[in-house]
Amino acid sequence: MRDTLLIALYAFAGAAATGLAGAGALRLIRRRSLTASLTVVAAVGVVAMLAGTLAVARAMFLSPHDLTVVTTVVAMAAVVSLATALLLGRWVVARSRELAVAARSFGDGGDFAAPRGPTTAELDELSRELVATSARLAESRERERALETSRRELVAWISHDLRTPLAGLRAMSEALEDGVAADPDRYLRQMRTEVERLNDMVGDLFQLSRIHAGTLPLAPTRISLYDLVGDALAGADPLAREHGVRLVGDRIEPVPVEVDGKEMSRVLGNLLVNAIRRTPADGTVAVAAERSPEGVVLSVTDGCGGIPEEDLPRVFDTGWRGTHARTPPAGAGLGLTIVRGIVEAHQGRATVRNIPGGCRFEVVLPTAAS
Repeated sequence: MRDTLLIALYAFAGAAATGLAGAGALRLIRRRSLTASLTVVAAVGVVAMLAGTLAVARAMFLSPHDLTVVTTVVAMAAVVSLATALLLGRWVVARSRELAVAARSFGDGGDFAAPRGPTTAELDELSRELVATSARLAESRERERALETSRRELVAWISHDLRTPLAGLRAMSEALEDGVAADPDRYLRQMRTEVERLNDMVGDLFQLSRIHAGTLPLAPTRISLYDLVGDALAGADPLAREHGVRLVGDRIEPVPVEVDGKEMSRVLGNLLVNAIRRTPADGTVAVAAERSPEGVVLSVTDGCGGIPEEDLPRVFDTGWRGTHARTPPAGAGLGLTIVRGIVEAHQGRATVRNIPGGCRFEVVLPTAAS
């Protein structure tokens, strides 16, 4: 029993010395290729066994003949181990380089394509993560391109819509200044109208900037949809009469919601104004509010004849005004963008779809807690 313990002690001492030397070597080459690290690990295993054997032999526990046999076995194992480590290291390094080349492609704006052929579980998991990251980056780039396009369109349309009233204001002010205005009161009334329109445009831009910055202040209160829709219909009635459009709101359920009354009134107002302006005379704009499994659905249905299918995804984009609203009084194309921003700030969503003869805008809001 004593001899066994001594043999174990000598073998451990020799192997431990080799392990410490191997750890030092790994630290020195930690920035080198994986092949070198695997070679050192394989060598440490073999040399540790050899060192333990030599320590035991020196303690006279092995005969020279037995030592020769063991040393020969260890030498053969060393050759096989080192060859296997080199092959494995070269294979892993090659797969890693292929993965690096593929990753560089989507970093430069392309799509990531995982290298073909077998690989380790870790590299395979890394490939899957890179594929998912590539997909997210592609979506982000697409959103960025869409936003940049909408910004350019918005700047162009805003510039046009500002230039027109400003030119009119300048001409009318010069006419009043020179005393050549045939009807000064009419000029003054028109100037006031143009200034109010400019003020509304600036207000929309300010509201949109707060929505995009995530700083839209909300003061939610419990309110009935019946009251909310009733106020919105009353506010839109003069415009509807002016355009000869009938307003209908006979499917309004008195469902309570927790919303900012002022902001949601603006949502309904924008939707109603949009619907009235695009519905021909003698047409109908209908408002409905009802419960659904998803919450509360507010809808505004118009008789505009429908929106081209290719334009439906862009209806709520900043600056989008379609093909029939490029001139005043359509505004700067911010109304529906503001609608979506306010609704999403209330944890809801705004959608649009075509129906026979027109389109239907829907706002889905969470139901108020009981």
